[in-house]
Amino acid sequence: MDNKTKKITISTIAVLGVLCIASGIIMPLVIKGKEPKNVVKFKIIQKRVAKTKDNEIKLKDMESEINTPISVDIKDYLVYDLEDKILKQLKLDTSAINVTVAGTYTYTITYKKKTYNGTYVIKEKPLPTIDKLTLKSLKLTKGATLSTDITTYIVETVPEEAKIAMKLDLSSVNVNAAGAYQYTITYNGKFYTGNIEIYEPQVTLPPVKDKDTEKEENKEPDTTVNTPVTPAPDETVTPTP
Repeated sequence: MDNKTKKITISTIAVLGVLCIASGIIMPLVIKGKEPKNVVKFKIIQKRVAKTKDNEIKLKDMESEINTPISVDIKDYLVYDLEDKILKQLKLDTSAINVTVAGTYTYTITYKKKTYNGTYVIKEKPLPTIDKLTLKSLKLTKGATLSTDITTYIVETVPEEAKIAMKLDLSSVNVNAAGAYQYTITYNGKFYTGNIEIYEPQVTLPPVKDKDTEKEENKEPDTTVNTPVTPAPDETVTPTP
């Protein structure tokens, strides 16, 4: 290939390249500006499915504060809504839950001899703040009965919620033996100590008497009656002549 032919070939290729670039820019603009006729458009709409009752039995994780009554409505323990005919056959058992003691418990629901277990948490309720708690020093007679009423041992008046949370320990007190003992009350993480004295009452005995005194007291009283004696009248003797 001579130089002339080579130049013609290069020029031709360059022109074709320019045309290709120009067509790549112009054609999308032309297509965008013109829409084909008789085009059918479709719009896809997602159909909402109404919430229906499910027959799957799944239990909730329940919780409530300490000393709060728990629900007896079985619907409150179910994750899904069940049909009424199924609800009537369910049996709820919360007997293992102690609402007065914080902790984690298990409740059950029975359906057709099958038992489902759920978790129930009793949470601690914030206790009333007590700035001062003074315990009494008590003195009891031997053989006395120890009271379990918390107010018997506390000087101050405390809220009912506090009294319920207090733990009284009288295990070290022996009411059948005279002596000094200690008892304790625990509240909100604090430990309080009081004193109890058990004493034996003294028996008062009658005074001891000596023998002479005893004889004198046992001597029978003199019952003799002294009758006054009236002297006889004087008799005058006349001498015989």
